[in-house]
Amino acid sequence: MPYYIIAVVVIILDQVTKQLVVQNMEIRESIPIIENVLHLTSHRNAGAAFGILQGQMWLFFIATVVVVGVVVYYIQKATKGHPWFGVSLGLVLGGAIGNFIDRMLWGAVVDFIDVYIFNYNYPIFNIADSALVAGVIMLMIHVFKEEKKQGKS
Repeated sequence: MPYYIIAVVVIILDQVTKQLVVQNMEIRESIPIIENVLHLTSHRNAGAAFGILQGQMWLFFIATVVVVGVVVYYIQKATKGHPWFGVSLGLVLGGAIGNFIDRMLWGAVVDFIDVYIFNYNYPIFNIADSALVAGVIMLMIHVFKEEKKQGKS
């Protein structure tokens, strides 16, 4: 149950921040928070990460349904005694649903976190994307640890 709470918190934070952007900023409007480091920039992405697969909404709908189904299955069947695994799945679930909601409401994902790293303008992202990335990294760490543990047995 706590893993679903993580997902709900991610969805709420994601949707509230996106609503603030949609209601208060024009598309392409950018507000510097830390000049040349962090900006709030209103952007819409009709594709996947880094703008790939633009306009392939049917693919994203199918992929999201599959991902949500698999994640819920693993939360129900494999998280007992593995809180790290459960948290990672909760983050992935919340991120996937957050971006799915955008695709349903706007036909595109609302992005707004614009980061510059050493003069490189990283692709604009949102809270759901952050949760997905953190969840996948945690998932990879979990899998690596489990494989290492099984190798020692």
